[in-house]
Amino acid sequence: MEDNARLIKSIIESAAEYGKTSYELIKLKALDKTSDVVSSVIPHYVVFVITASFLLFLNLGLAFWLGEILGKIYFGFFVIAGLYGITGIVLYCFMHKWLKKIVSSYIIKQVLK
Repeated sequence: MEDNARLIKSIIESAAEYGKTSYELIKLKALDKTSDVVSSVIPHYVVFVITASFLLFLNLGLAFWLGEILGKIYFGFFVIAGLYGITGIVLYCFMHKWLKKIVSSYIIKQVLK
């Protein structure tokens, strides 16, 4: 009878150790996936910020230049805003689903990597 009790106690201790080890493994896998996703997103973010800064100053220069050509500085800004408005509408109407699919595929690929 005592042997059965020791055997059951040993099995329970082994199951507890297995559970703790499985929990630690899940935590480490989650940490690995999180660090992989973050490390791949940060370089894209840096490139995005640099590109956005470049485009901002390019658009400001273009707006001022067009404003001088059109006679009033604010006309240049209206023209640039109109171009962005038209571009945004076209992208939304024709490429919204396509862009959403690309972004979701990229995120899923990074998580399942």
